[in-house]
Amino acid sequence: MQIICISGGGSNRTKALAGRLAHKLGYRSLNREDLLEKAIKEGIQVSKLETATIKPQMFTERLALEREYYRAFMTAFLGGLNTENGTVYSGRSGHLLFSGIDHVVKVRVVEDETARVKEVMQQLNINSKKAIRYLKDVEADRNRWTRSMYGVTLEDAAHYDVMLNLGHMSVENAATALAAIAQLPDFQLTPASKRSMEELVLGANARLLLARDERTFRANVKVRSDRGIVTVTYLPQDAGIAQIIPEVIAPLPGVRELSVTMATTNILWIEEAFEAASETYQQVVEIATKWNAAIELLQFIPQDMVGQEELITADEPAFLSQRPDFVRECIGGIEEEGEVVCEDAGFQTVQQALARLGCFGGGRRIVGGATQVVKSIDRTVPYSLIVIGNMFLAKGHSAQMRMTRQLLSYLSDQINAPVVNAEDLKSQYLFGHHDLLKLFGCLGLFSLILFLILTYQEPVLRFLSGVEFKAKALAAVAVFLFVPTMAYLYGTVARSLMKLIRME
Repeated sequence: MQIICISGGGSNRTKALAGRLAHKLGYRSLNREDLLEKAIKEGIQVSKLETATIKPQMFTERLALEREYYRAFMTAFLGGLNTENGTVYSGRSGHLLFSGIDHVVKVRVVEDETARVKEVMQQLNINSKKAIRYLKDVEADRNRWTRSMYGVTLEDAAHYDVMLNLGHMSVENAATALAAIAQLPDFQLTPASKRSMEELVLGANARLLLARDERTFRANVKVRSDRGIVTVTYLPQDAGIAQIIPEVIAPLPGVRELSVTMATTNILWIEEAFEAASETYQQVVEIATKWNAAIELLQFIPQDMVGQEELITADEPAFLSQRPDFVRECIGGIEEEGEVVCEDAGFQTVQQALARLGCFGGGRRIVGGATQVVKSIDRTVPYSLIVIGNMFLAKGHSAQMRMTRQLLSYLSDQINAPVVNAEDLKSQYLFGHHDLLKLFGCLGLFSLILFLILTYQEPVLRFLSGVEFKAKALAAVAVFLFVPTMAYLYGTVARSLMKLIRME
């Protein structure tokens, strides 16, 4: 099943484009109003969600749960439609539900502003000035809705495959162009993209079951699915439902294993080859224990590691020969972009180890570039830290360092969370021997300076109250150096003590 998501201004031309495209392809046509009607029948308070995005002070904890309910319902409904028929969906932000899934074509439609103003003037029987203000208000509401629901902006071109300007072509020609684009190999259903959709829908259906059950609908949970392993993360205040969650999700078909984890925040660990015996694993687990965080795994295989020019055989890419931990039981090899089909023994071992420790927050695998990493990250998840481990293993050491720094820089620009590599993890977030020496050194120097000032108060006051120009200048320089020095010493001591007693 192919899905084409058209995001536009809700004008008649955009709706006509969606209908015409569906007719050309023989797909079903759905719009936002259709889904809203079904969501309301489901019992979701959509009108309150809409109002709360306009008036944020009304956004309560209950509405935050309603938002998760609505997103899960949308994902399960659209993603679970009959696989034999395609769908054209016209709405605000449906494309953001399926980020990173190749057979979902994401289209952004823009229109001529003058034509839109005239359309609104006719529909609402108002003058041009009021029509312009109305359109600006509607667009602002759409942007607030998108940011509230998905944590991104509607205008970000990175979330679309196609940008279409209806001001320069007819609806018929636009539909013809999109129909041709939809037939390209890049947007066809593949085994990997089908599995990605199935996992997304499985996680959404699990979240729906929790939202529908009166025992768990008030719980703030995050649900993920990978290879039939459903991971449910809940907050400490919802600890009472830990035993109920398996009972609620048990009837859901397709769940191979269920992992239930309590956490107050999330850590995303990105690596090409996971190892439970690695120093990075120990450090990430220590930080997760300190923060009561769930560790989410993202196995990222860089796109250029799977190019055809690097194939040893038709079935095995070159980088796999350098990765003995990979179990060479592949189903269809590796897709160009998307999910890794081969099972990775190291990845599975780390998953199992984290599950035993009670801090596993889900895992997935992708192949591609840095943009695929960004698209795969759920902006609504409260990540406190993103760790980049060993990457680009088929490259030389200098190339590894350079490309890892580039990836780190890109993620730092795109994601609103601290991003560090494994080498800096210990120095920035864990207390070691170096921190101990720094703590005692700074504490001793701070105490010595304070002792000398308190012991020799009179000489210090005479020095600071000099009347000659030279004395005043020296006093000013002394104060200028003294204040930041004491602030640095105090800050270093406080930061080291917090790391020592596991506080942030």
